[in-house]
Amino acid sequence: MARIAVIGAGMGAMAAAARLAVAGHRVAVYERTETYGGAVRRFERDGFSFDTGPGLLPLPAVWRDLFVKTGKEPLESCVELVQVDPSSRHVFADGTEVSLPNASRAGVVTALDEALGAPAGQRWGDFLVRAREAWDRTRRPLLEEPLWSDWRVLAEREPYPAVPHKRLLRTRRAGTLAEVGAWELRDPRLVALLESHALAYGLDPRTVPANAAVLPYMEHAFGMWCPRGGLRELARAVYERCRARRVEFRFGTEVTGLVEKDGGVAGVELAGGEVAEAEFVVAGVAPEVLDRVAGGTAPRGEGGVPAQRGATSRITVLLALRGGRPRGTAHRTVVHAPDREGELDALFGATPCAPARPTVTILRPDDPALVPGPDHEAVSLTSVVPAGAGAQGHAENLITAAERAIPGLRDRLLWHEVRTPADIAAETGAAGGAVPAPALAAAGGRLLHPANSTRVAGLFTVGGWSHPGGGLPHAGMSGALVAGLVVEGPEFRGSQ
Repeated sequence: MARIAVIGAGMGAMAAAARLAVAGHRVAVYERTETYGGAVRRFERDGFSFDTGPGLLPLPAVWRDLFVKTGKEPLESCVELVQVDPSSRHVFADGTEVSLPNASRAGVVTALDEALGAPAGQRWGDFLVRAREAWDRTRRPLLEEPLWSDWRVLAEREPYPAVPHKRLLRTRRAGTLAEVGAWELRDPRLVALLESHALAYGLDPRTVPANAAVLPYMEHAFGMWCPRGGLRELARAVYERCRARRVEFRFGTEVTGLVEKDGGVAGVELAGGEVAEAEFVVAGVAPEVLDRVAGGTAPRGEGGVPAQRGATSRITVLLALRGGRPRGTAHRTVVHAPDREGELDALFGATPCAPARPTVTILRPDDPALVPGPDHEAVSLTSVVPAGAGAQGHAENLITAAERAIPGLRDRLLWHEVRTPADIAAETGAAGGAVPAPALAAAGGRLLHPANSTRVAGLFTVGGWSHPGGGLPHAGMSGALVAGLVVEGPEFRGSQ
């Protein structure tokens, strides 16, 4: 039985802590803030409750597996999961709208044909078949296995089986998601639908590799879910599972340094000088935080994959509305920007800034637990902004965009609260409030994340800033990978 110190109480860190505790280790979690969950937080006021991080859960099987492997109670006995249907409603720049059913390829094809006209549905359906092939090729190395020592194979090979196209008298295959949209989908509304999945993770569809097609595929294949009470309820359930397995939590306790001995970790140093001895340390923190804890030695990246930095962030506007949620309202609506190129140039140009007319995701959950009564509605608006961006004027831009999907929005508004990249930075420690994206293959490896093992013996990394990257499913998988590496050693090859 080893002593294990976990730095941070984010979702990936808690997933690792629970699994390690079940394996018989003594696990202590040190969290510098006063609560658990990392970016999965909650804001409450006047009887309204809002998720301030992710609002929907893709691929819940990852968290079901955690609960199966750490105790007799399944996830559904601790959290009520509800499948969101429709999965999403989209309001396009030309005013066209479509609602897409959850986890139904045939239903999505029909809905697109009815809303956009044939052959829109067939083109999207054919795209999903190719996206599934990319998923099948990358699922294990990018989600279920420790990062390969020969990770450059992943960096060089594009797994998306794009259809060859004639261009300038040469046969080419789509190398970016934007090319997939332009060459295979063609309809600008289908392109917007495709690209919105990358943009939601802060990825530029003009440069992100074609295998980013796995992002919409995950949603269509496995559905979108939401716990009753919001995503914070999932964080609570994972925290309580850790406590039930005797994981110790010390909140308001900052780790300021690593203690090393004979070339490996021997514990952590806490603010105030206290030393907590440990045979293993699991760090669930952003790259710059780990660098600081390690004394500037940059221990990440065994195998040479550099830590990602400078990612995009989010601005979220929380709206307390008078009047109940209309019947039949979609849980999630995406209002697409009227100027695609203008939005992408603003976000990813030489001088990144928040676009004046952004793509906005609107969440309108049907959940009585989130409102003071049936005559009120809790709504959140989110858009992607550069890390470190301020909110001045941007909240109004989001509300203006949302009015395209919610008639009379301003007349119903009781109050609003703005959550900025600075709030994310305060909660997670990530510089500028940056939010990590999932790992993707190809593109020279620039969208891979560092291996969970590090160059310091006994030190491992977990969570969105290490393999397999950002997103709730990926965080849960990182916890499983780290637990396997600690328990079984470097010969661990992932779940079977």
